[in-house]
Amino acid sequence: MNSFDVIIIGAGAAGLMCAAVAGQRGKRVLVLEHADEVGKKILISGGGRCNFTNLNVLPKCYISKNTHFAKSALSRYTQHEFIAMVARYGIAYHEKTLGQLFCDGSARAIVAMLLAECALGQVDVRTQHSITNIAHADGMFSVSTNHGAFTAENLVLATGGPAIPKMGATGFAYDVARQFGHKIVEPRPALVPLTTPPALLPFVQGLAGIAVEAVVGISPHCHPERSEGSPRVKGSVQGDPSLKLRMTSPPTFRENILFTHRGFSGPAILQISSYWRHGDSITMDMLPNVDVLAYLKTHKQSRPKVALKTILAQVLPARLAQALAEQYTTSPMATFSDKALAAIAEQIQRFQFTPSGSEGFNKAEVTIGGIDTDGFSSQTMESRTMKGLYAIGEAMDVTGWLGGYNFQWAWSSGWVAGHALST
Repeated sequence: MNSFDVIIIGAGAAGLMCAAVAGQRGKRVLVLEHADEVGKKILISGGGRCNFTNLNVLPKCYISKNTHFAKSALSRYTQHEFIAMVARYGIAYHEKTLGQLFCDGSARAIVAMLLAECALGQVDVRTQHSITNIAHADGMFSVSTNHGAFTAENLVLATGGPAIPKMGATGFAYDVARQFGHKIVEPRPALVPLTTPPALLPFVQGLAGIAVEAVVGISPHCHPERSEGSPRVKGSVQGDPSLKLRMTSPPTFRENILFTHRGFSGPAILQISSYWRHGDSITMDMLPNVDVLAYLKTHKQSRPKVALKTILAQVLPARLAQALAEQYTTSPMATFSDKALAAIAEQIQRFQFTPSGSEGFNKAEVTIGGIDTDGFSSQTMESRTMKGLYAIGEAMDVTGWLGGYNFQWAWSSGWVAGHALST
């Protein structure tokens, strides 16, 4: 039989959750997956242990053109309800940091749980089904694949975005949404390493592999005196009014940053990358627990004959301390004026650079942007203009922070759609 109540395209986190809920409601559900295995993104997440949710999920942890869209789904199916399901299946887990929950064992346990939930609803899950055409007529969707055609009154787009193309990720959901009259918010790489301009590259390459805790934020515009890419900070930050309007109180993140051969990575950089746009500068406080100027002045008095790099190496990794100190004189601390010490402190606690770009979709963990939420109900995930068409998970213009937030959006949006699907 090739006729179903609902066809779900994509057997990832959102698609499998939606399928399980709908199937257990008595719907005849077909899930079509083009890959040879379901839940591939689940399997690689969290280093293979799946950071499946976060204890601190709040709407403010999500980015969207419509900042209110995610509220309903997140409140109706919370992280605590998903955690309860994980516990019900006896999957051991732990909190790693900042509320991030990981499996103690393999991420395969989460996929197995979702498939077990689908089996309870007699969901038909088919892999290696490539879609060649989608049409709609007389209230029915017709989906043609390399293994035949299928029909249903309801169609759910759950194929995610183009992040991690090596896993087969594409903008397929966007094409289908456009086909049925929906707009797309410009998709961009998110949770992605940032690259530095040529002038700064030798500095960061020499520090590749070093990680430090930092507070990272965005400055919409660099001071004109500062040569782009220079690690040294001069003057103050001047805001571009149009950028300020676009970026209402961008957050700061306090986690590790990692120097790479191309720029910066690490959790704090990945987080801020979701808010970054070309032309914005990144500001980093690499010693958030230290009043660096007071620290330097104290050591100027107590250890006047010691070199700057030695003093800095007490609070920073040795290679980073040396790289920073090499920009100044090798004379002992006693030779530095208070103004010079202030400049050094400013560089460490307000290190600023303008990224040349990002590592792109190949290295991005998720996609920011996607199907415009204006055309969909936040209560049901159903199109406002095409009855029976739903979009969930990463395919939508809803992007979470690093740390399990995007999986929780997948669970919540999938659950909501699964309950809303009509017969």
